[in-house]
Amino acid sequence: MILTNPRERMRFLRFLVVGVFGTLTDFGVFNLLNHLFAVPVVTAGMISFLAGVTNNFLWNRYWVYPDSRSKRVLHQFTQFSVINAIGLLIRVPILAFVTPHVVRFFNSLGSYPAGMKAETMGNNFTLAIAIGIVMFWNFFANRYWTYADVQ
Repeated sequence: MILTNPRERMRFLRFLVVGVFGTLTDFGVFNLLNHLFAVPVVTAGMISFLAGVTNNFLWNRYWVYPDSRSKRVLHQFTQFSVINAIGLLIRVPILAFVTPHVVRFFNSLGSYPAGMKAETMGNNFTLAIAIGIVMFWNFFANRYWTYADVQ
């Protein structure tokens, strides 16, 4: 459907743009919490995820799917949140179980420029992997449930 329908391709591209801004929000909040306030990785990842979800819902509702108005905002936000909560259930185990291995790998590589730490590199690399995996779930699940009213 995405490859053959120009409108769906445009929606997917817009979804990716929104995702970039949501990712920047996610990474920013994650690093602020984890590095400045020493919030543990999984907790910081959950909070930053929620900040990204809120950002993405607003942009998706008003820019990616502006023709999706048959559902009330609260109803649509609830659906969007359920999809993203499932995404969080995909993301948290990745952060919890993959991060220590990735950090060990980055530790084995040696030093990093500008005082970067292996832990910072490993945490962010794992977060990027989790975001990439969850992005596909979010797009397709939201397209066919949250925004099913869009032609």
